[in-house]
Amino acid sequence: MSVHDVARRLPGISPLNDLCRSLAMLDAILCPEWGDRWHSFDAHWSPTETMASMRDGSGGEYSVVFSAAGAYARGFDHESPMSPYVDDAPWPGVLDEVPAVFRAYVDEPAFTDESGVPVVTACLWRESTDDRWRAGNIEFPEDGEDSDGADWLFQLLVTGTPESYQEWAEEYFEVPVDLEAVRHVYALRPLTDEVVAALNPERVAAELAGDIEEIGYPAGSE
Repeated sequence: MSVHDVARRLPGISPLNDLCRSLAMLDAILCPEWGDRWHSFDAHWSPTETMASMRDGSGGEYSVVFSAAGAYARGFDHESPMSPYVDDAPWPGVLDEVPAVFRAYVDEPAFTDESGVPVVTACLWRESTDDRWRAGNIEFPEDGEDSDGADWLFQLLVTGTPESYQEWAEEYFEVPVDLEAVRHVYALRPLTDEVVAALNPERVAAELAGDIEEIGYPAGSE
């Protein structure tokens, strides 16, 4: 599955924003240490933008910026033959067609290395007026169209189900994960002590106030 397949299967901008916040909230409940989480969400990345992030701790990552203009996503698979570190430049076609409204993200310091090279193997975008996600015209290497890493990088965003998160989290965190509690968070319903305890008996909702504010997760009581 290449970035073009991901573009065909991703949800719309608003549902994707909700999904990203859910993933970040679930990780926050299951893992108190921020640095050990895969998913995060910064509802205050800038005065006009929010950003979802994934980092797997082994060099794989993505960022999705949401703004009034739409959404811009870049992913990086450090083992990809399309890595910019192969030729000290992004793979041809990956960024060439990024529209002007999103061009600032191509050179955004958070998404480039110390030399200013964009850290990206897969990129896609969707303007607020678009009816679909888009990606560049890319001639993939002989390794195949899944060479960009988009297949595994964006897997949980493409599947988008509580069951897929439960399966992933049980493997990654090595704990049982309550499916009904995951569904509660996927629905962006306010957290209760019961839901939090079902996911992590060592945590209570009050401890998550900082994460809730950072993520922009709905607060309040059921």
